[in-house]
Amino acid sequence: MTANAPVDAAATLREAAGRLAEAARLTPSGRIIAARGTIIEAELPGVRVGDLCLLRDPDTNHSMTAEVVGFNGVTAFLAPAGDLRGISTRLEITSLGHGVSLGLGPHLLGSVIDAFGQPLDDSGARFPDLPPERREIEAAAPHPLDRPAVANPFVVGIRSIDGFLTVGRGQRLGIFGSAGAGKSTLVSDIVRAAQADVTVVGLIGERGREVGDFLRRTLPDGKRDSTVIVTSTSDRPAVERMRAALAATTVAEYFRDQGRNVLLIVDSVTRLARAMREIGLAAGEPPTRRGFPPSVFALLPRLFERAGTASLGSITAFYTVLVEGDIDLDPVAEEVRSLLDGHVVLSPELAQAGHFPAIDILESRSRLMEHVATPQHVKHASRVRELIHAYKSVELLIRVGEYKPGGDPLADEGVAKIDAINAFLRQDSGTVTAYSETVSRLAALSAKQGPGA
Repeated sequence: MTANAPVDAAATLREAAGRLAEAARLTPSGRIIAARGTIIEAELPGVRVGDLCLLRDPDTNHSMTAEVVGFNGVTAFLAPAGDLRGISTRLEITSLGHGVSLGLGPHLLGSVIDAFGQPLDDSGARFPDLPPERREIEAAAPHPLDRPAVANPFVVGIRSIDGFLTVGRGQRLGIFGSAGAGKSTLVSDIVRAAQADVTVVGLIGERGREVGDFLRRTLPDGKRDSTVIVTSTSDRPAVERMRAALAATTVAEYFRDQGRNVLLIVDSVTRLARAMREIGLAAGEPPTRRGFPPSVFALLPRLFERAGTASLGSITAFYTVLVEGDIDLDPVAEEVRSLLDGHVVLSPELAQAGHFPAIDILESRSRLMEHVATPQHVKHASRVRELIHAYKSVELLIRVGEYKPGGDPLADEGVAKIDAINAFLRQDSGTVTAYSETVSRLAALSAKQGPGA
């Protein structure tokens, strides 16, 4: 026997012990008690909320995964990643002891993946068997004291945003609008023109047609090579739609930690909230604000805080919100607006008038504009905003023919300049304006006219 034999024997024993432990861990340990709506109830002691479980039919060998979303005693509530057809009490349930994780690496660039990181296009051939890194999609946000300050502008090429709502690199903004107000078009324009190293787009609960349209119309060939799309369409289970938003954020975090400046789009938070509502109510949570359970409002800040600046890179994030009625009465819109660093409000009246992008300048704000734009730029934007407000205050009088110039010099100037201001705010989809040109044109609009100029 050689001198290395005892070492080899010890290594073999450790390997065998590891295999036995893994086999014991994956031994079926639960049984189904009931299936109601979109939730499976199972007797599954010892599991944790967020654990992934494997459900397998011993007769057909068909399997699916489900996530633990709650429990009552030894009864666990599972949200399956599929419909409940074929579910029976014969199924074997095995807790995998961990949450959903993604394989991460540069192979994701240029691909379309689902909430589990599996390719949905023809990019799968370049996916490695062992990705460079795996991360669970539930993760903590960076420590608040480790975040660098937001200090540099993030240019999107849209005059109304770069001029009045200047975005900082690492800022998080919401895009709020009713159906048909132009949210998807605005998002497409931001993706096409934004100056980012990597773009990650989470399409949550979209119609399947819109996913294909987004690929064909929004991403030119050069842009697609630096873009990752994570999608879960409206027909997919609620838990998968929820995971897709978390997966998109995880992909963005990976590239941020590689030192990249990442643009993250999540379209839409409303559909994410509806998926969470479906899961929460089915699991027995009480409905609170507008029927949404508490878990919805617990998830949103955890998701948003993961974006932003970090020690190596940044995630600049835009989250779209479908507003139902008054924005102040919509609980999801109200919550999102309170959590983010700014809000872009789209006006249905402007959209109906053919004014695109239909951004309501007076209702929209970037909370970090003063930190990333020059003082002169901020001053010019504030003055033009005053002119818009002054015009709005007399617009009804103008429409009924009762406005008489001379009573309010600011209103008179607003009336005189409103056509030029609207020409500045209007911008055809797909066109890009340089940041320097936007600032220059804004300064010209703000210049005073008349004897007091």
